[in-house]
Amino acid sequence: MNFQLDIIQDKVEFFEGESLKTIEKRISEQIEINKGILLSVHSVNHQTTLQENGRPYHTVMVHFKIKK
Repeated sequence: MNFQLDIIQDKVEFFEGESLKTIEKRISEQIEINKGILLSVHSVNHQTTLQENGRPYHTVMVHFKIKK
């Protein structure tokens, strides 16, 4: 039986919601989880749009890369 382990080089995760505080908390939790697999934040992209009711809606893309 052969086992082959591949190291994750990078991964992209998306977060969305109406509250930046909630999204920030979820991203912080995910950063801690990804530290366990040796990934750190490489870049963050953020966009805000207004819903029909006038409330903001935030989407965030976080790119994690392996620590070197």
